[in-house]
Amino acid sequence: MSSVEDVRRIVEALPETSEKVSWGFPAWHVKKTFLTRIREEGVLVVHVSDEGEKFALIESEPDKFFTVAHYDGYPMVLVRLPAVDAGELEELLVESWRLKAPKRLLAAYDAEHPPPPG
Repeated sequence: MSSVEDVRRIVEALPETSEKVSWGFPAWHVKKTFLTRIREEGVLVVHVSDEGEKFALIESEPDKFFTVAHYDGYPMVLVRLPAVDAGELEELLVESWRLKAPKRLLAAYDAEHPPPPG
C-alpha cells in the first residue's frame, strides 16, 4: 500500500525534481518537464514507454492500473496507490523519470546507478 508521502519520498530522491500544485494536487517535474502527479485522492499519473505498455499493465493488473478518456493517445497510465507496494511504486516513478529526464541528466544518473545486468 503506497501513499502520496511515498511518491514524494521517491521522486524527491531523483535528480533535479521539484514539486508544484496542479489542479489542487501535488505534481512533480524533472527540470521543467511534467513527471507525475496525483490526479485524485489515491490515484497517480505516470508516464510509460508507449501505449502498448500502458494497455499491457491495465490488462494484466486492472486492480492496480487503469485509464480514462483524458489520457487516450498518450503513454500515461493511472495507478491506484493503495494497490501498489513501495517497490513497485519506485519502479514506476524511476521509469517515468527516465522517460522525461534530459539526456545529460539521465547519462549522469546512469553513470552513478548502472542498471542491473541482464
